[in-house]
Amino acid sequence: MERGNFGTKLGIILATAGSAVGLGNVWRFPFMTGQNGGAAFIIIYFACILLLGIPGMVSEFIIGRHAQSNSYRAYGKMGGGWWGLVGILGIVTSTIILGFYAVVAGWCLQYLWAAITSQLHGDASYVQQYFTEFSSNPWRPCLWAVAFVVITHLVIVRGVQKGIERASKILMPLLLLLLLVIVVASCLLPGAIEGVRFLLLPDFSKVTHSVLLEALGQAFFSLSLGTACLCTYASYFARDTNLIRSATQIALLDTTIAILAGLMIFPAAFSVGVSPDSGPSLIFITLPNVFLQAFSQMPALGYVISILFYALLVFAALTSTISMHEIGTAFFHEELHLSRRKAACILTAVCSVIAVFCSLSVGAADIHLFGMSLMDFCDFLTAQIMLPAGALLTSIMLGFVVSRQKVYDEFTNGGNVSLWLFPVWRVSVRFVVPICILLIFLHQFGVI
Repeated sequence: MERGNFGTKLGIILATAGSAVGLGNVWRFPFMTGQNGGAAFIIIYFACILLLGIPGMVSEFIIGRHAQSNSYRAYGKMGGGWWGLVGILGIVTSTIILGFYAVVAGWCLQYLWAAITSQLHGDASYVQQYFTEFSSNPWRPCLWAVAFVVITHLVIVRGVQKGIERASKILMPLLLLLLLVIVVASCLLPGAIEGVRFLLLPDFSKVTHSVLLEALGQAFFSLSLGTACLCTYASYFARDTNLIRSATQIALLDTTIAILAGLMIFPAAFSVGVSPDSGPSLIFITLPNVFLQAFSQMPALGYVISILFYALLVFAALTSTISMHEIGTAFFHEELHLSRRKAACILTAVCSVIAVFCSLSVGAADIHLFGMSLMDFCDFLTAQIMLPAGALLTSIMLGFVVSRQKVYDEFTNGGNVSLWLFPVWRVSVRFVVPICILLIFLHQFGVI
C-alpha cells in the first residue's frame, strides 16, 4: 500500500509544529505563566524544553521515520515483541483526547459565531450567564463538537500532502498573523506595559519546586509527547530529514507562539485590572470581559479583535485535531487495509461519539466516572496517566532495548549529521527524560 509523504521541509516543520501548537499554547500557557511567576516560569519552561521536549521529540521521530508506518507497526518494528502495544497506547490516547478536545474546540466555534453576530456584549454577569446557558444546553455544544470533528475529517481524507500539509501551510501562517495583530492591539492599550513587564521581567522569588514541576509538565504536554503523533508524522518524513534540526525548529516555533499568546493576553488583562490566571474560564468568561472593557471606547475595534481572537483559537485547535485524527486513521488504513476515506470515517465516528458524551457530561447530563464528569475523567486519564506512560516507555525502549547502533544510524542519518550530539541525546533519553517523567507523575498525584 503506497504511503503519502510530506512534500517539502517547510511542510514538515509547519505540520509537525501544528500538531504541538493548540489551545494549550494560547490558553493554558498564559494562565500557567500567570500563576507561576511570569517571566521566571518562561525561563524554566524553556530549560525544560531543552531537557525533556527536544530529546523526547527526536525519540518519536526516530521510531516513526525508521519504520515508515503507523505507530503500532513502528514501535513493533523498532523494539520487537510486545513494544507495538506502546503504539496502540498512543492511538487510544490520541483518540480519547480528540473526543474531548473537540468539545472545547466546538465551544471556540460557537464563540467565533457569537463574536461575528455581536452576541458577546453586555456586562460581566451577562458573559458568565451566556457561557453557562450555552454549555448546559443539551444539543448545541454537541453539534459544534461533532462539526469540529467533521471539519478535521475533511482535511484528513485528502491525504498527507493535499490535506495535512496544505492545511498546515495555510493555518499556521494565519495563526501567526492573527496573533501578531492582536498582540499589537493589546500592547497599545493604556497600562499595557505592566503586562509586558510581568511577562518579560523574571521574579525568581516566586519560583518554588512546584513551579519547576509545573513548567516541566507544560513542556511535556505542549509538544504532544506520548500521543504517537510525532511518531506518525515522522513516518512521512524523507530519509534525509535532519531530526535534531527539525525538532529544534518545531520547539522554538511552539515556544514563540506560546510567548506571543502571553503578549496577547497579559497587556490587555493588566490594562483593565483583570487577573490572567483564571484557569479554564479564561478564554470563555474572563477574556470576553477583558475585550469589552479594554476596547469600550473603540467598540468597532473591540468587535474585530474579538472575532480575530476566536478565529485564532479555532485555527490553533484545528492544527492539533488534524494530527490526532491522523494517528488513528493511519492505523486503520494500514492495518485493516481500508481506503483512507473509510479509515478516517471509522475514527470520525468513534471520536464523535466520545465528543457527544463528554459534552453532555459537563452540561445537560449526569455522566460521571470516579467522581468526575466523563470529560474531566478523559482529561485526567490521558494527561496524567496515558501520556506520561507512553513517553516513559518510549524512552526506555530507545535507551535500553533497541541496539545502540540501530538508534545511532537513524539519529545521524547513517553517520551524516549531528555526530557529536548523539551521546548527549542518549544520556538524556536513558536518564534525564525518564526521571523528568517520573517527577511529573509524582507531582500530578500529589506525592511531591
